[in-house]
Amino acid sequence: MSDVRIDKWLWAARFFKTRQLAIDAIDKGKVKLSSGERIKPSRNAKLGERLHIDNGADEWDVLVVGISGKREGAPIARLLYEESEESLARRAALIERKRLFPEPFADNKGRPTKRDRRQWERATGDE
Repeated sequence: MSDVRIDKWLWAARFFKTRQLAIDAIDKGKVKLSSGERIKPSRNAKLGERLHIDNGADEWDVLVVGISGKREGAPIARLLYEESEESLARRAALIERKRLFPEPFADNKGRPTKRDRRQWERATGDE
């Protein structure tokens, strides 16, 4: 299977949960060739091609080493690409930074409940 659209390949390689998310990312310029050239969703994925992918949560620089239009398990999907060393190092540094300096309200689930408010008042002495 050598004629697979790039949006379908991105979905099969598990960079995006749906093909529509992959299409939207491509249209917004979040998926580019390594030269910085923007692509279209209908373009065919090619072996040996380098891509820069930004799905909002992570950024990857990958080399296409396999073509598939079928979404399979993550271990099989991982065989469709090779991530560059710079990309691996960048993502590892970001993970470490998030671990050392977590977002202040990352655990916040929205508006506090009455119980949360009472615990806060007891802790701060604002009763």
